[in-house]
Amino acid sequence: MNESARRPMATRPSVLSLNISSKSALYAAYMPFIKNGGLFVPTARTYKLGDEIFMILQIMDDSTKHPVAGTVAWITPAGAQGNKTQGIGVQFGGDEAGQVLRNQIEHILAGHLGSSRPTHTI
Repeated sequence: MNESARRPMATRPSVLSLNISSKSALYAAYMPFIKNGGLFVPTARTYKLGDEIFMILQIMDDSTKHPVAGTVAWITPAGAQGNKTQGIGVQFGGDEAGQVLRNQIEHILAGHLGSSRPTHTI
């Protein structure tokens, strides 16, 4: 058996496409309290903490599709307490794409971060 046959195959990151169409939806999904920022992504698909995710994100009226890599930072299971929406929290990577996206989201949400309105996050 050759060496490459013994090594487990690297799993490819899961690809998610997400379109956030309103400022209130962006506010409800954004996670400013996580290092590098992140987003809650509603999904019924099963993930594990630490899974790599690649997102194609479109925000409101901007036609740009932002590619960003991240990892699953938390999971909200089906039937979670308080009728929370099932999904995953994806932490943006520390690369330039993650930073640009975080800055753009925080610019859009300026003045709303820190509000007491409920979100899909904590």
